[in-house]
Amino acid sequence: MACHPPGSGSYTVVIIPFRTSLCSLDALRFYLWVRRLRDLEKEKDALSSGLEILEKTRHWYLQQLEENRARQDNTETKRGVGCCQEGSTEARSCLLRSRIQRVNGSLGSVMSEPNVTSGSNPSLYDAVADSDLRWHNTVLTQEVSNKNRQISKLELEKGALLVKLNELQAL
Repeated sequence: MACHPPGSGSYTVVIIPFRTSLCSLDALRFYLWVRRLRDLEKEKDALSSGLEILEKTRHWYLQQLEENRARQDNTETKRGVGCCQEGSTEARSCLLRSRIQRVNGSLGSVMSEPNVTSGSNPSLYDAVADSDLRWHNTVLTQEVSNKNRQISKLELEKGALLVKLNELQAL
C-alpha cells in the first residue's frame, strides 16, 4: 500500500512478502498495483494543490471585481479628477490588467495542455516567455502613451506661444 507522512512530500511503499517467488506473476501484479497507487497519490496531491491555488485565485478575482466596481461608482460620483491622480490610476490599471492577462494566459495554457502531468513542458515555458513579452509590450505602450500626451501638451503650449508672438508682432 502506498502511503506518505503528512507534510513530508516523500512516498514510501510497503511490500507484503509473497510465499512464492519474487519473479512470479502475482508479485509483478502487486508491484504494478502499488506503483499505480503511488502515482495516483502523487496526482491527487498535485490536483489538490492546484485546486487550492485556484480557490485562492477565484477569491482574488472576486475581490478585484468588487474593488473595480467600487472605483467605478466612485469615479461616476466624482467627475472632476486631477490630471496627476488620473495618470497614476491609469498606470495602476494598466499594471493590474497586464498581471491579470498574464495569469489568465498561464491558466489557459495549463488547461489546454493535453499532458499536464508530464515533467517537462516546453509549451508552458513558451507561455511564460509570451506573457513576459506581453508585459513588456504593455509597459512600453504605456510609456509611449505618456510621451504622446507630453508631446501634445508641448504642441499646445507652442501654439499658444506662437499666437502671443503674432499678437506682439502685430502691435
